[in-house]
Amino acid sequence: MTTLDTLLDRNRRFAAAGPPADLPLFPSLKTIVICCVDPRADPAAVLGLGLGDALVIRNLGGRFTPGTFRTMAALRTIAEAEGTDPGPGWNLVILHHTDCGMIRLREHTGLLADVFGVDPADLGGKAVGDPAAAVAADVAAIKADPFLPAAFLVSGLVHDVATGLVDVVVPPAPLRPGADAA
Repeated sequence: MTTLDTLLDRNRRFAAAGPPADLPLFPSLKTIVICCVDPRADPAAVLGLGLGDALVIRNLGGRFTPGTFRTMAALRTIAEAEGTDPGPGWNLVILHHTDCGMIRLREHTGLLADVFGVDPADLGGKAVGDPAAAVAADVAAIKADPFLPAAFLVSGLVHDVATGLVDVVVPPAPLRPGADAA
């Protein structure tokens, strides 16, 4: 049996159980999680997310990069086309983890600079080796972006892959002061 056969068998069981009917296009928890592609840090398992609970953007290191911003801009356009206002009551969760494979790229400054869309001289501010500092750096970058909805609540978490626990590094707060986060 190949991996694809295994996946197709699992899909048949999913479909036979009856996929949830009428799931909306946008998540029930009004949440976007930005997280790493590492299979040890799957946000569905780590945060107990069910199908339809959250939008999940996964990339290398779970970082806020130009690609992440483009994805969020496209999601906002889709939301507006659907008549959804991605603003008050929405949560943006940055989820990093310990022992991230990205730390193994520290010597590959050209590759890392390309991932972040920065000059190699600016990589120090990305805190690649420290997940708590990286979360704080990404939250700061998100808060500085004037194009994201001001009323989004943004928070930063670090998942410890050894214990399974999540620590809150940046508690939820509106992207910009004075925004109504209702």
